[in-house]
Amino acid sequence: MENRNIKNFIKTNAIWLVFIIEVLIFSVASKGTFISASNMVNIMRQISYYGIASIGMTFVILIGGIDLSIGSIITLVNMICAYMMVNMGINMWIAVLISLAVSVLIGLLNGAMVASVGMPALIATFASQTVFEGLAFLITNGRPISGFTKIYPAFNLFARWTVLGVPVCALIMAGCFAIGSFILNKTYFGRYFYAIGGNEEASALSGILVNRMKYLIYALSGLFAGLAGIVLLSRSGSAQTTVGKGLEFDVITCVVLGGVSVNGGVGRISGVVAGVLIIGSLTNGMILMNVSEYTQMVVKGVVLALAVGLDCMSNRRKTL
Repeated sequence: MENRNIKNFIKTNAIWLVFIIEVLIFSVASKGTFISASNMVNIMRQISYYGIASIGMTFVILIGGIDLSIGSIITLVNMICAYMMVNMGINMWIAVLISLAVSVLIGLLNGAMVASVGMPALIATFASQTVFEGLAFLITNGRPISGFTKIYPAFNLFARWTVLGVPVCALIMAGCFAIGSFILNKTYFGRYFYAIGGNEEASALSGILVNRMKYLIYALSGLFAGLAGIVLLSRSGSAQTTVGKGLEFDVITCVVLGGVSVNGGVGRISGVVAGVLIIGSLTNGMILMNVSEYTQMVVKGVVLALAVGLDCMSNRRKTL
């Protein structure tokens, strides 16, 4: 009985054990630099934006979907928000709210293509990714926008300010994770997400308005991506047309590594938190070890492939 309990504990908390081992390895390899207080703060800032975006992606993958437009939403929000503050003189908070509204509308558009038109989520979100990435270039002709932190110094609060030594962006991320966990565990919407991912046809027959849920889920994905874009804009201090390029793959890796099944219906926010910490620590550790950017891409690709592969093998065993 005791051996069984130990096995169950290891199986349940395997992702956290991986994170602990990773921290130990990088701590030894960097001679303690990795676990220094300044580097811990740096890691929290680095993971905050894709940690926030991973919550919306979790909802989407839970229903068996995918959202490849997250990176372009982050880029577009950067360009729109900065453009409104610098070129149009719009108040900082109004610019933020308008940018978030735009990200929700993009999410609703994705939901419409998936739910109402019937397009595969992969194609629908890839199309919107391409469209809005191009639109971000058109807004400024590909030129970066800076200077908004001089006009509105308070914009630094989203990523550069701290509370008792903890970056505000990390607190925002923690709050978003708490909201995501509450939605999945304490609301009927969360139960619907799992049900749709488990069996969409059965969910529809049981009275769940599947199409409406898809609209809601993709809108939430857009909202969290938009908020991630605001945090990233505050951290960088400059809106770049390529800032969100490829971020969707980091987000997907965090979510799948955290135990959310690509087939839908299985996953927890706590696992996603661990996935975000692992990818964030991996990226930071490789930078400290002077690993080249291209090698980092290879490592992250391998991690994603392994995570999806293990998920597929696990699902295959369940069906045997």
